[in-house]
Amino acid sequence: MACNLSLGRTEPCKESVGGLTGVYFMNYTTASFSTTGDPNYQITAYPSSSTVYYYDLKGNSSYTETVNSSRDNGTTFFSQELTLNLKKLTNEMTTQLKLMAYGRPIIAVTTLAGDTLIVGRTQGADVTAGTIQTGAALGDLYGYSVTFTGLEQLPAAFISGSTFGNPFTAMTGNGRPIIVSGSAA
Repeated sequence: MACNLSLGRTEPCKESVGGLTGVYFMNYTTASFSTTGDPNYQITAYPSSSTVYYYDLKGNSSYTETVNSSRDNGTTFFSQELTLNLKKLTNEMTTQLKLMAYGRPIIAVTTLAGDTLIVGRTQGADVTAGTIQTGAALGDLYGYSVTFTGLEQLPAAFISGSTFGNPFTAMTGNGRPIIVSGSAA
């Protein structure tokens, strides 16, 4: 039966840290990611010649994934929620936010622990909330707060070989995405 457990778990060392370092947005596509194919599947390559757009993060951005399972309906799915706080208002970034809201990007989320997860791998991630704010006091956010939600049949996949410095280091050839980082700031 496909739902039988296959592994146990020991208590891990207390060496992990929370937080995000950046996100990579890819315009939605139905093209397939390459995976390890085993029950613990990991992403080994992006669709051929993909382009990703890097956003550096510092501070209060977060990722949460919730398991939704119903015995009555016989269904299980995973709700993925990514909240980004992006500092400094600009015309260019406001335009990018509009495009994010119009589309449903696939998002690679890099963590301070060095892992990278793919949010919205098959369905994309929708902007479900957001604010463009100037703040009231000198220390308030002058920027954007935006929430993306993905609903997927499987939990977010890890990228195989991801490192703190380069989440795509193990990918080769056309399976390694083209990274665009620049300034919408």
